[in-house]
Amino acid sequence: MERYYVIFKGRVQGVGFRYYVISLAQTKGLTGWIRNQLNGNVEMEIQGNPDTFQLVLEQILAGNGWIRITDYSIKRIPVIAESAFNIKY
Repeated sequence: MERYYVIFKGRVQGVGFRYYVISLAQTKGLTGWIRNQLNGNVEMEIQGNPDTFQLVLEQILAGNGWIRITDYSIKRIPVIAESAFNIKY
C-alpha cells in the first residue's frame, strides 16, 4: 500500500474533475481526498495498491472530455488509516 500527494494543473475546476476522480477511486477501492485550491489547481491525496493507483492516474489524465490537465506532480507520502475517498472543502 502506498499514499501519494498529487497536484493537477490546467482546466481542472468547474468541469466535474473532483467527481470524476471520486468515481474512479471508489470503483477501484482507493481511499483519500481531493480539494480545489484557490490558485485554480486541484490537490489530492490517494492511497491504495500502487498498480491500481497507476491505472486510475492514467484514467484521470485521459479525462472526461471537459478536463484538460496541462501538468501534474506526484509525491509519495506516509500511509494513514482511512476507509473512504471524499471531497475536502
